[in-house]
Amino acid sequence: MKRAFVLAALSLAAAAPALADLALAASKNCMSCHAVERKVLGPSFKDVALRYKDDKDAAAMLASKIMKGGKGVWGPVPMPANNQVSEADAKKLAGWILSTK
Repeated sequence: MKRAFVLAALSLAAAAPALADLALAASKNCMSCHAVERKVLGPSFKDVALRYKDDKDAAAMLASKIMKGGKGVWGPVPMPANNQVSEADAKKLAGWILSTK
């Protein structure tokens, strides 16, 4: 019984950062155009993570795109700038997106 409780607690602790970052993505309106596992208007976060899995500069590049927007990488629909996202939050979101692979 005690072991099951410890395992459950560890499982929740491991999931907490992922849920917190999903909550951050939702609070910054990322989920209006993206989803974790499927394309919406923009690519899924898992597809982004897979595309940039071997790029050591991906986190910084994605954080910049989150704040400034971008176009042409995933098709003709541009990603608008997100002025409401701070640099710290953009870095946190970029790291989380890259971890979704």
